[in-house]
Amino acid sequence: MGKKNIAIKIVCENRKARHDFFIHETFETGLALQGTEVKSLRAGRANLKDSYAVIRNGEVFVEHMHISPYEQGNIFNHDPLRARKLLMHKAEIVRLFSKTREKGYTLVPLKVYFKHGRAKLELALASGKHNYDKRQDLQARAAKRDIERALKDRQRG
Repeated sequence: MGKKNIAIKIVCENRKARHDFFIHETFETGLALQGTEVKSLRAGRANLKDSYAVIRNGEVFVEHMHISPYEQGNIFNHDPLRARKLLMHKAEIVRLFSKTREKGYTLVPLKVYFKHGRAKLELALASGKHNYDKRQDLQARAAKRDIERALKDRQRG
């Protein structure tokens, strides 16, 4: 049997995370949201800039993830920057907890998306890059772009 197409609607991405961190492993987690937060997410009104995840009392929470209040909402609107619980298996949480205790590892949200109608967050186990690592990445990207440009020009002529 063929692979079924899975409808994934990306709400927002943290593009800067791949620039600032080495991504070692990624996890798909569920998001525990309040009523109007889901409607705001469906409208694409979220921001992962400066957000991070922490493990408290055996539970994972994402901090500083901004979900704008829903325009048609009323008194039931939520706090845009509240800590939101992430839904993960206990074994994954225990493994992440031990990894984040190691030097230099942190939990960084990469993107928020809808999969089968459920809000999901892609969480990465990452370590920070130094400035020289970032420069090397930029140089490698520029070199690759120059090579592709040269090949393209050669095919034309």
